[in-house]
Amino acid sequence: MAKIIVTGGAGFIGSNLVDALIKRGDEVLVIDNLSTGKRENLNPQAKFFEADLRDFSQIRPIFDGVDFVFHEAALPRIPLSIEKPKESNDINIGGTLNALIASRDAGVKKFIYAASSSAYGNQRQLPLREDMPCFPANPYGLQKYVGELYCKVFTEIYGLKTVALRYFNVYGPRQPREGAYTPVIGIFLTQNQMGQPLTITGDGGQTRDFTHVYDVVRANILAMESEKAGSGETINIGGGCNYSVNAIASLVSSETSHIPMRPGEMRDTLADITKAKELLGWEPEINLEEGVKNLLNNNA
Repeated sequence: MAKIIVTGGAGFIGSNLVDALIKRGDEVLVIDNLSTGKRENLNPQAKFFEADLRDFSQIRPIFDGVDFVFHEAALPRIPLSIEKPKESNDINIGGTLNALIASRDAGVKKFIYAASSSAYGNQRQLPLREDMPCFPANPYGLQKYVGELYCKVFTEIYGLKTVALRYFNVYGPRQPREGAYTPVIGIFLTQNQMGQPLTITGDGGQTRDFTHVYDVVRANILAMESEKAGSGETINIGGGCNYSVNAIASLVSSETSHIPMRPGEMRDTLADITKAKELLGWEPEINLEEGVKNLLNNNA
């Protein structure tokens, strides 16, 4: 049994990860300020600290005696980072730095960082490989990329084992379903439930590589356990195939309408997951059709 911190453990991905760790028998501590996380997502068997990662003195004592840290906390969504660049910077970069310093000081064995495929920006070639130069097209992508670089620096200078997992369009149970910055599958499910046409941005031809949250959780646990990961590397965690927004919509409803594209959005994403297979022994198990069908059936 390990003692583990999950920052953002009341959020979408973090809470699913907490559940899996509790099921394994680990002792889990959750740090979350509930700005985007929800209290109802908290696993009652985890120890909850309502704290803000921007306040180092508040979070530092929580890290004592901890074996592993999963850093899932962030102010997510590209449009929000465009609207509030300073606030998102303080949380996504400042909060990550504080978590790294606290982990270093506490002698944590490994720090697993939730990175983002938005770091790539618009690339000329697909699939996206970890050795490609990054050209973030928005503040969120830039901030998440800086977090990756901080992880690598902390490994090289301080010897803290780190690994950054670049998530590609995560969806699944507990995904955000409301608000101005909700991801596309959450928006479509809510609109379908309310009997509204699905709003497609632009021509709907833009493509995304979607990854089920259960596959993402499994990748995180493998990253914690793998002896091959921990030297500051970045690893893509994606489905390995992409779908147009139009194709996603067709899985949910035939009633659609179109709205203008938002600035800062990438046109296409597609993950090369060779590195995940080699270092983690990971590949996705849940395809998009199956995942969306389960969400529709369970109204998740």
